[in-house]
Amino acid sequence: MIVILAVLSGCAQDKMEVSYYTGKQLTIGVVGEPPIQKGHTVIYEKITFEELKNIEYLSDFDAVFITKDNLLQAANKEFKSVYKTASIPFFFIQSTKSHIPFTHEELSYETVPDLSPDMYATGYFKNRDEFLTWGYGLHNNEENQTNIEDVYTRIFQTIASIDKERNEHEEPI
Repeated sequence: MIVILAVLSGCAQDKMEVSYYTGKQLTIGVVGEPPIQKGHTVIYEKITFEELKNIEYLSDFDAVFITKDNLLQAANKEFKSVYKTASIPFFFIQSTKSHIPFTHEELSYETVPDLSPDMYATGYFKNRDEFLTWGYGLHNNEENQTNIEDVYTRIFQTIASIDKERNEHEEPI
């Protein structure tokens, strides 16, 4: 009986519970299919690559997600300046190549090796003279709904912290 309890408690510790993002409502543009989620205070709006080029249009969003099926095109030269000038964070979902193929002019998606094979998502944000990057891995490197929800919760918290910091630095009118 003790052995069974020890095994069960060990399994329970390995299991993760999702905490959902419930902060300020975020509006996220998505190139590709928006993730199917519940419990988060997030609105997804599907956008096209043509809209991705319009920096003024992007200012309506708190962030932009680019899904796995669109990563190759998202690394085209025509978009690299967008990621560096839009003043919102970009998240490349299921990219194992970090932000490198999306921000370095001379590199293509195909030529960059897998730099972060254990990451589920990579984030990039250029603000003034600095840039920030993030990598979000799955709990125990297992792809399941709970672990994916956890990644998105952490991404939403990152977006909210950027938004809060931006609002604190804005000068009153």
